[in-house]
Amino acid sequence: MALGQPLRLMTFNLRFANPLDGPNHWDCRKELVVETILAWAPDLIGTQEGTVPQLEYLAAHLPGYAPLIGHREIDRTCQYPTIFYQTASVEVLESDEFWLSETPRQHRSLSWGSAFPRMVTFGVFRQPQRHLRFYFLNTHLDHISASARWHGARMIREHFLDHQRTVILVGDFNEPPEAPVHQLLLAANSNLTDTWRVFHPVGDDPTTQHDFTGKGRGSRIDWILVTPPFQTRKVEIITYNRGGRYPSDHFPYLAEVDY
Repeated sequence: MALGQPLRLMTFNLRFANPLDGPNHWDCRKELVVETILAWAPDLIGTQEGTVPQLEYLAAHLPGYAPLIGHREIDRTCQYPTIFYQTASVEVLESDEFWLSETPRQHRSLSWGSAFPRMVTFGVFRQPQRHLRFYFLNTHLDHISASARWHGARMIREHFLDHQRTVILVGDFNEPPEAPVHQLLLAANSNLTDTWRVFHPVGDDPTTQHDFTGKGRGSRIDWILVTPPFQTRKVEIITYNRGGRYPSDHFPYLAEVDY
């Protein structure tokens, strides 16, 4: 059976608008963020660390894209994982989000020693003229508490993967591959595949962080994971810059899948 139009997926930690970043402050690189997204033209993108003004800027400057926020209680003190989608290539069927805590419907709730409130945001999508309904999930797990990361991943798994839904899960997981979160999410009965691993063996894991220098630091913590029937056709860690100026302190990661 012939495959349809591929889906281009991106995860992109934007780096929050930190006034201490000096020449790498958001106002100095926001146009480069837009330029990067438009150059790679993902159908679906999950951003992390975006504050409300940052997300509003992207919504106003990404033609053809819309933010998936109709379900959201907007709080201008929050950094939100947020989904943007190309309105011409995918249609939204439903959307929601919840906090990764013991009280997931309590706004800004946090548990298990998490340094910040963390959430998963998601939409159910379909490509025009195709029947498959799939979940696109975006999250950002805690950078301090290993327990909060594990329990957040457990909540995502129990809510989505244990019910055998068709899922794309993207985000900044703040752990290297093969660590506990990766092991939990990719356990045999979850059906998730790490798109990077389709082409690269264990140990071939360039970092996705670089502190605005382009020189890698840490490990590959930004992932795109998919369940069947998605088949990974291409992956790329995007190192695009303009004269040594980078759009973020993370490299965006792109995967192309079809089904």
